[in-house]
Amino acid sequence: MAFFSVLLLLLSVVQRGSSQNPDEDSLAVPRGCGWGLVRPYTLLCDLDSVWGVAVESAAAGGALAAILLGLIILCRLHHVSEAEKRSGVGPILLLLLGILGLFGLSFAYLIERDEQLCLLRRALWGLLFALCFSCLLVQGVRLRRLGRERRSPGGCALTGLALGLSAVQGIIAAEWLLLTVLREGRAACQYLPLDFSLACSYVLALLLAALGAASFALCGKTRQWRCNAIWLLSACLLSLLLWVAWVGFYLYGNAWLGRSPDWDDPALAIALVAQGWLLLLFHAVPEAHSCLRSPPQPSAPDYFDTSQAPSRMRETSFDEDIPLSHRQFPENQGYGFDENTAGLRSAGNHNGNTAPRPSAPFRSNVYQPTEMTMILNGGAVPSAPPTYTGRQLW
Repeated sequence: MAFFSVLLLLLSVVQRGSSQNPDEDSLAVPRGCGWGLVRPYTLLCDLDSVWGVAVESAAAGGALAAILLGLIILCRLHHVSEAEKRSGVGPILLLLLGILGLFGLSFAYLIERDEQLCLLRRALWGLLFALCFSCLLVQGVRLRRLGRERRSPGGCALTGLALGLSAVQGIIAAEWLLLTVLREGRAACQYLPLDFSLACSYVLALLLAALGAASFALCGKTRQWRCNAIWLLSACLLSLLLWVAWVGFYLYGNAWLGRSPDWDDPALAIALVAQGWLLLLFHAVPEAHSCLRSPPQPSAPDYFDTSQAPSRMRETSFDEDIPLSHRQFPENQGYGFDENTAGLRSAGNHNGNTAPRPSAPFRSNVYQPTEMTMILNGGAVPSAPPTYTGRQLW
């Protein structure tokens, strides 16, 4: 990208602000740094500054978790056959890349300031956050489309949209650096906290847009994707609360506590690590689980369960499928009664006597075809099968 070329040009133009001659303070090794680490890397092992060790451990663990999750997604990608699920793999991998960048950038706040390091901090801060929040936004658009139309844009289109939205913040950061460092001649480490916060206003706009997209995704017709929308909405809400907390503390909390220059770097480093873990736990892991989960297998019908009829039997009626010309015997019982009556009348006329109506065992010996048998026979009355010996013998 053009932004990275401009950043490399700035890094080559601006000279290193740190002195090359170590003094007595730089030769002093803090407690816990027994591995040969000297300034400016002493915060990585200084036990007197516990926040540096805690941030380092949390960032290293988060980076390892993001790498493992990305490898799992890539290894099991061929098992994802549904197009709706494959469309979300690209934004997830791009989000994991942004999360990995957040954890890596937090190590830059554990090193003492110099010009090149301050340039790196100011350039990558907004860009990495914009990349992560753009992925959240395109995931909200994807879930909205799945909830309404049951189809989603392609994964390449969503990934390209996220990259395009994050490139805007890269241009903003590059222009800010060009105006403050090269044009005005300021030192890269000398900037106002308010200017730093205003330079990230586009990132906050992306977060609010992602929050709105996640809210609209909950209103879809399909209930299958509502769980994903709930996780996305939770991640956006927690990210918004985190941004309100660190911006308020960075602008007003340090000045109110009288720790304005000393606690700036710890506040920004903790915000980076907290945001990375929040996105990893509340969006990346649930979304990856949803994409990699195998579809539910259709259960085999239980033919011995007579509590409910099959779906076809419940939804349709056989009378609707039979033509009007074939509806000659609507009721099996009525047909059996007419047949018995006709047999008795013929028997009475043949024998010349009027016998009383036969009992139930005699009627059970008469062959009474079912409606399905007449349908299969083309509407004609079938004759009794040769093996028919009476219903009481079945």
